[in-house]
Formats: sequence, C-alpha cells, structure tokens
Amino acid sequence: MTDRQEKILKSIVEEYAEVASPVGSQLLAKIFSVSSATIRSEMAELEKQGFITQPHTSAGRIPTDKGYRYYVNNSLEEKPEKNTGAERALTARIGDGGVPDRAIRNTVDTLVELTQNLGLATIGKQLYMSGLSNLFGQPEFMYPGQVQEVARLLDNMEPWLREAAPNEPLSVYIGHENPIGRNSGCSLIISRFSSPYSDKSFIGVLGPTRQSYKEVMSLVKNAGRMLEDSLHE
Repeated sequence: MTDRQEKILKSIVEEYAEVASPVGSQLLAKIFSVSSATIRSEMAELEKQGFITQPHTSAGRIPTDKGYRYYVNNSLEEKPEKNTGAERALTARIGDGGVPDRAIRNTVDTLVELTQNLGLATIGKQLYMSGLSNLFGQPEFMYPGQVQEVARLLDNMEPWLREAAPNEPLSVYIGHENPIGRNSGCSLIISRFSSPYSDKSFIGVLGPTRQSYKEVMSLVKNAGRMLEDSLHE
C-alpha cells in the first residue's frame, strides 16, 4: 500500500465513523487537493486489495474488516492522544465507586456515556453490561437478523471471556474476527486488568465495526489501567 493509499484508507475509516454513510471520491478529492479521478483510481486499488468495498452501485466506499484491521494495527503503533476531559470523567467515577463492585460498574457506565457503545465488565463470575439501547440504536442494527447475531454474541460473551481469557492488555476483535457472533457486524474492544475478583478481569465496549477506534481504544485501555490502580491502592 502506498503512502497516499494509506492516508485515503485512514480518511475513509474516520469519515465513515462520523457520518455513517459511504465516503465518496469528491469529498476525498477536497481533503487531498487532487482530482476525483485520482481518488477513484486509488480507491479502485484499495478495493482490489480488499481494504474497502462499495455497498451498492454509484455509492462511495466503506471499510472492510481487513481495512479496519489495518487501521487498528497502525493506530496501536501510534502514541495515544491525551483526552484529558474523558480521563477526568473516568477518574471521578472510579473514585466515587468505593467498593470494587461499584467502582467497576461506574467505570462501565462512564464508558457507555463517552463512547455511545454498549459497555461491559466481568465482576467475579458475572458479566455486567450497560448501554443496550446505545448498541441497538445504531443504524447498522436495523434488521432483525443482525440483531439476532448481536444477541447471540452477548449471550456467549461471559463464558467466552472466562475460557479464552485474552492475554493482551488491550484486545480488539473486528467483525468476523469475533469468535462468536461472527456475522454480528460488531467490534469488541476490551482491556484486561487485575481486580480483587480475578487477575484476569475485563472491561470494554461492544459497538458496530464503524468505530472511532483511536478514541475508543484509548478510553478502554485507560479505564482498565485506572481501575487496576484504584482497586489495588
């Protein structure tokens, strides 16, 4: 992938996260100060490589799971941007929690507010979830079949987390990468942290693959780190 193609893919991912509609060549031509023909040529190459797709004729392009994975992998290598307002919100809610159970629930609820996704965390052997209305309010989940796939993923989330116990401090499962609910069109972003309940507790969010990944990944990673620090003071 050329440098320009990489930047175009990045723009498509970020624009699509904002507007929830396919990104066209005219918009990208303005962003990159080149002709629409040049952009269409670059988009055709990205589509040929499987990073973007055209949902229907005459539409713009949207990222594929492969395109999101490329974007996420490059984002993980970048130094995260500081989001002081969000960090202050997380710190305040964790500090107000008191007992571990309440601190974890407060943190999940704050992630729901900040990301507009579904938030989740393991508390002992239980899975706490909040923000279902956020998840099912997204335009991706307008169809019953899609909702069923998401429900299947949620039904199996707790046993999967207990059995798989992802070892990375931050794990991102995009679309078909999810071991359950592969056709749910969701991304699961989770952070592992140590709590009084388990050395492998988890907190994170579940939302559509159309995500503001950099921001959400930073928030989830910080939530896990702050919770661990607070619970072991």
